[in-house]
Amino acid sequence: MSRKGQHVVPSASGWSVKKAGSTRASSNHATQKEAVAAATQIARNQRTELYIHGRDGRIRERNSYGNDPHPPKG
Repeated sequence: MSRKGQHVVPSASGWSVKKAGSTRASSNHATQKEAVAAATQIARNQRTELYIHGRDGRIRERNSYGNDPHPPKG
């Protein structure tokens, strides 16, 4: 988890929200949907990235709530 922002990762109790570089979870949730909702709120408040990991631990989705390095044209 070297990328800055909030990460939704699988944990023993379900799903956790972790800040990049942190060993402790910000919060724990029973479902991935609940964890994504909590992480989205944090990422919006802190204007950072949100990384959603799959059960295998690999990033499967990413959303930017801060300074987007590649904003859409138009």
